[in-house]
Amino acid sequence: MSESTQAWVAAGVRAVIGAHTQAQDAGRTDDVVALYTPDGVLELPGADPVQGHDALREAFKGWAPTQPQLHMVTNTTVDSAGPDEATAASDVAFFQRGEAGWAPLVVGHYVDTFRQVDGAWLIQRRVTTYQT
Repeated sequence: MSESTQAWVAAGVRAVIGAHTQAQDAGRTDDVVALYTPDGVLELPGADPVQGHDALREAFKGWAPTQPQLHMVTNTTVDSAGPDEATAASDVAFFQRGEAGWAPLVVGHYVDTFRQVDGAWLIQRRVTTYQT
């Protein structure tokens, strides 16, 4: 794969990760769900996998923010398996703002699998782990 193709894949994947984070923190459930393939899967520690747009929509609706929140996603590495497939690994810290100001609540790690569908990069699987 050429360097320009690798750069294009990495830029597309990072854009989806950023769009997901901003939509989730703003409570834009439909925008989050649109970033997953129709059979997309979200795995969280201690919970059954959430699969498909309908299940993802219900899950993200239930997690809609009730106070200001911020996911800080960083240290993302992208590996492409071809022009239509990629994986990414990222660190994440989750903050909420309360009466005392911003406080970190969770630190974790994402491993994402992406597919390009009709020219758009979409998340096929997100596996989340928490650091203790």
